[in-house]
This record gives sequence, C-alpha cells and structure tokens, in this order.
Amino acid sequence: MNGSLSRGIFLSIALLLSLVLIEFPSNAYAEEINVKSFALEETTIIELTNDSNEEINTFRIWVGSDFSFKSFKTEKGWIGEKTPQGVIIFTSSETIKSGESVKFGVKTDKANAGINWKALDKGDKQMAIGKVLPEELPNTVQNRDSSTSMNSSISAESTFRIIPEKPNADSSIRVTGDNFGASQEFDFYINSEKIGSFETDNDGHFMTTMKIPEDQKADRVDFKVKDKDGEVKKISLRVGETENRIPVSQNIELTIKGIPSVMHRGDLLEIFGTADPGSAVTAEVTNPEGEIINSRTAEVDSKGNWELEEPILVPLDTSFGNYSATITDGRQSEVKQWSIESDKTIVIAPSNLKYEPGETMKFEGTALPNKPIEMIIEDPLGKEIISDIIQVDDSGVIEFEFPTTQNTAKGTYTLIATQGNDKEFIFAGIGQLPTIPVNLEFDKLNYKASETAIISFTGKASDIISLLIIDPSDKPKEDAISITLQEDARATHSLDLKGYSSGIYTAVISKGSAQSSEIFTVGLQTGSGEIHINTTKEKYQSGDSILILGDTGSNVLLTITMTDSNGNEIKTKETFSDKNGKISESSFRIPSDANPGKWIINAKSGSNFDNIEFDVLAIVQEGMIVSTSESPKLDGINDFINIHVFGAKHTVIIEIISEDKELIEELEFPATSAGEINQPWKIPKDLEPGTYTIKVADAYNSAETIFELQ
Repeated sequence: MNGSLSRGIFLSIALLLSLVLIEFPSNAYAEEINVKSFALEETTIIELTNDSNEEINTFRIWVGSDFSFKSFKTEKGWIGEKTPQGVIIFTSSETIKSGESVKFGVKTDKANAGINWKALDKGDKQMAIGKVLPEELPNTVQNRDSSTSMNSSISAESTFRIIPEKPNADSSIRVTGDNFGASQEFDFYINSEKIGSFETDNDGHFMTTMKIPEDQKADRVDFKVKDKDGEVKKISLRVGETENRIPVSQNIELTIKGIPSVMHRGDLLEIFGTADPGSAVTAEVTNPEGEIINSRTAEVDSKGNWELEEPILVPLDTSFGNYSATITDGRQSEVKQWSIESDKTIVIAPSNLKYEPGETMKFEGTALPNKPIEMIIEDPLGKEIISDIIQVDDSGVIEFEFPTTQNTAKGTYTLIATQGNDKEFIFAGIGQLPTIPVNLEFDKLNYKASETAIISFTGKASDIISLLIIDPSDKPKEDAISITLQEDARATHSLDLKGYSSGIYTAVISKGSAQSSEIFTVGLQTGSGEIHINTTKEKYQSGDSILILGDTGSNVLLTITMTDSNGNEIKTKETFSDKNGKISESSFRIPSDANPGKWIINAKSGSNFDNIEFDVLAIVQEGMIVSTSESPKLDGINDFINIHVFGAKHTVIIEIISEDKELIEELEFPATSAGEINQPWKIPKDLEPGTYTIKVADAYNSAETIFELQ
C-alpha cells in the first residue's frame, strides 16, 4: 500500500472505531458480526469483529460503481487479492474466532466511500452481508495525524544504531531507533538489498533483530531504514568476515535430487542438489544408446545448494529404456540412473511449460481408447475453474485447450485427468514456470474404525510437509505430523483409525503457504433409508455442469452413476450424505461431445436406489450456439458462471448485457480447434439480481442466451 495510507492514520482511526457502527444486516448472523468504519479523505479503516459462534475465514469488500479501490493494507498473517471486477478478498490461514477482530485499511479514488462487505465461513458459505458508511475523523484527530503521519515519517531528528557496532556476515544484529513516524512500517536494507521490515511504536521508537546475509562481503556497507515513501536514513559501518564461513578447501558432497528411479512420459521434474559453494555444476543426460541428448548447467550458491533454472518435462516421444545423468562440479562427479517405462494408462503433457496471459493453454497425450476421461483445471489457489468429460476415440489421442485472458492470474495451473480409477496431475504455468504443488490421495473413501488408511503424497523431492487431520466437529484430531517426500517426490503414510468415531474427516497437508486437502469417512454404512435425488434442471446442453441434490439417511455411503442415451456409463463416483441426510454432488458434467436424448443418473446405497432422467439437447451442427451453467447465486460459492460456445471460428467476442441494455463486460477469446469455448466468467459482486443476456459473435456467425442472477 502506498505511503498515503500511513500507519499513524491506521492507529488513530483504530482508536475511534468503537464510536460508530452503521450496517444493514441481511441474515441471522449479521447482528453477531460487527463491521465498523472511519474515513479520512480517501482513506478508510474497517474493523471486523466476530461475536457469533461460527468462525470467519474470508472477508470480501466492494464499492459502488462511482468508486474504485486504489490500494489496501492488511494486518500481519492476512492476504488481500483485488479481482478484475474490483472486489478485494481478504483471507488467512487462521480464522477469526468468536470474540476476535481484525482491521483492514483501504484507499479509494474519492472520499467517504460506502463499503459493501460479506463474511464467509471455512466452507465459503455466506455468514453475513452488509454495507458500512464511514464517518470522518474529528478535527482534533485529523490535526494530530497531520502533524505526524501526513508529513515524512523520517526527519532530521530520526536516529538508529546497530548493536554490535562491528557486525560480521551471517550474524544477527539488534537495530534500535527513535524519532521515526509513530506506528508505521519501515524496511531495513544493507546497501540495495532488503533484509527485513519492522514497525515503530506509538512514540516512533523501535527495536528489532535482523540477520546479515551469509554471502555478504567483508566491506563497508550502508545500513538503511526506508519508509513507504522512499525516504531513507542510513549509517555506514564495516562488516567483518563471517565466523562460520566455509573454508575454500572444505568440500560439500556433490548430490543430485529430484530424479526418481522410474519415470514416465509427461513427468515434470525439479532437479536440485548440493556441491562446492560458489562453483557451477554441469549435467549431461545420456540415452539408452549412450548418446548425450541434453546438457544443463546451474550455479551453486554460498551455502552449497544448486537447482536447475527450469524444470524438465519428459517429452511424450521419449524412447523407453535406461538413461543416466553425469553431474560434475569440476572436482567431483556423480552418476544417476533411471528408466523410462510405459505402465501409465494416462500420459498427458502441456505443449509448453510456460504460457503468457492471453495465450491458449494446450495439453495433449493419450489414454485408454473408447472410454470417457474427465479433465479438470485448477487455478494456483486450487479452485476448479473449468472441466469437461471427453469421450476418447479408437486412437486414444487426447487434446484439451484452455483459452486465457490478460486478467488470468499468474501461477501454476494443474490439469487433473481421471479415467476410471486412474488419475494424473499435469502442471503448466501462466506468466511463470510451474512448480510442483503438494497433493494427497487416500486409497479409498470410507474406512472401518479398525482399519488403517493409506495416504499417498506427491510434491517436490525431499520436501517436508505437514499433515493435519480435522474431525467431524472441525477440530484437529491430533497434532500435525511431519512427512518427508522421498527421492521420487512421493511418500505414503499409514493412518491408524483406531479410536476414530463415525463421521466425515478432512486431511490437510501444507508446505509454507501451499495447502491441499482431501475428505475421507469412517464408519459410514450403506442402505440406510430411502433415497430421493433430483437435478436442478430438466434439460442440459453439452458442457453443462449438473448439481445433484437429494435426501436419505444421515452419514450414508452412496454410489452415483451417470449413463448416456446409448446406455454408456459416463461417470461413477462414490460419495456420501451429511449428518442431516442431505445429498449434494456438483462434480458431474455433460461431455462436450454428448449424445442427445434421455440420460439417467442413478444413486444407489445397498439395496436402496433412485433414478432421475433428464434431456440432453442436440448440438447444432451449422452456425453457433451458446449456453451457460446453472443460474448462479452470489453466495461466495457460485460467484462464477461458465460460458460455453459451440460452432465458433477464430476469435469470439462475448458481451454480457443487462435488462436495460447496459454493457456489463466484453470478453474476447480464441476458439479451440474444435470450434469451442468453455470459459468461466467472474460475476461482479455489485451486479444486481435479474435477467442478463450473453451475446457471442465471430467473423461469420452470432448467437445469444440468457441467464438469471438470483
């Protein structure tokens, strides 16, 4: 956030937050979730207090069409993300529990903006929604801030010192200072390298600990305190040689990690290891014929670590057989051997590891012929953004595309391909090279309390991940467990379920800020009570998602199967009802090449079952058609709508238009080689309920459809 939202303003406004509360609750929780606000010109401070019995996980804010956010600031531990539609989404790994509060600062383009807000629980379900209207600060407070925070936070009287006065590289130092801006954040530098940040107290005093980098040269350097406006206060001291520096003559063992003993076509490898500090390593790969087919180099840092700059993607046309890599740093050498095998049924790879925003991500490969395969793409936060079921033909060849836009978030995207019991994860990056995220899988969904669950993990070789089990009451079952991934970037863990009560559990793994979770159940039974299911529509088009709702006994295991008009089984999934006997399953989708006619969904548990029939409409072969997914609700869950276009050529213009003919947004996407576009659209949070028209057009044809926003 820029310097105009100073820490001084933040503190002064926070002192007066209890004076005002203007909000318009929309549900039962609203009276128990309090949002307060104060503003000074374009700067607004919002305090959220949770007086309910539930935990708040996400806080979303947005302004009306006459205002827009310019910047924002969060408390430590919180992350803010501004969407293309102007919504700021605040999230944290730690929820706001009952009795706790958190503050956020925002700056708008105009003064005194009314802030719309929405609080969501850990399941992304809406707890409360409202609007808070800020009041201006009293003049006394404004004047007090103008004499401190509105001026530069670093003045001629600002001083700081280093303890000890003769520091060494790779050592900790104490930094203390006075007469800086009160309650503000500063950055600490050695020359041009930032090594930390700190905050001053109410009197402009600070005392903090910093670490001088190990690779800092023994020389005179400038220690600098810099504020958010770029003002600097510095002192010059000489840094001595580290007491723990590795002698040049001391060798670090040459190692290479990230290469499993068995690889497959399409595998993504992150190769790293150790060697002599300050040197360089060279890796030469030899094929089964003994020919050198690849050569890479990497620099070794001061701690003796190296890593290839780009991950390696095993090409789809790689010959099967035995390979080897010779790694050398000029003093030592190491040989690593592996084999390329063909025991995978799903082999898919991206055409490029890195795409730029606006390009079309393309994946290709093979799977079992004449069987459907489900393709799901998850964004860098692990949220599903697009999916399809493809009927693989006699050749077994698969092609899958995802057009991106300039606003598509950068990061690692995961394609999850599932065919029968086989599942593969394929990675590609937008705006950056991909990194391998952490994933976990259970060997089955439901267990007896006397059984042991086998959990499989994948990630980066030698990574240490944390496993936490959450019980049916949303409390940790036990302390987190540390698990180290092996050389092949995999690991397994046996989870003893003795003492586990019947119910639905969640396993959460994390490494740093990256997380992944999976649900498993204990003690659930089949055949308890009648089953009643339904779909939310009677007619679907190719590419549409299906929401299956129903009722049965509580905590019951079910198997749901979807069959097409020719009697072919398209998808089967094992699922369960919740403690209230409610069934809700949203992972089913009509394939893009679906056969028209009567389709059936069957839900079965023991001897009990129920069927629901629905119509799948034929795709028009000539011209263009457009359809959408289920009519959405702005509830924090269904904030996207999927737009499906068929029969398109080249570039397609998509317009979303309101009932009064106002253009809400215009999008532009290239059609796939099959003439399709399957694109999620983020619904603006300030969009009013009503009927909206989607118009699509290419250079040859046009089409339109409507959707209801509830």
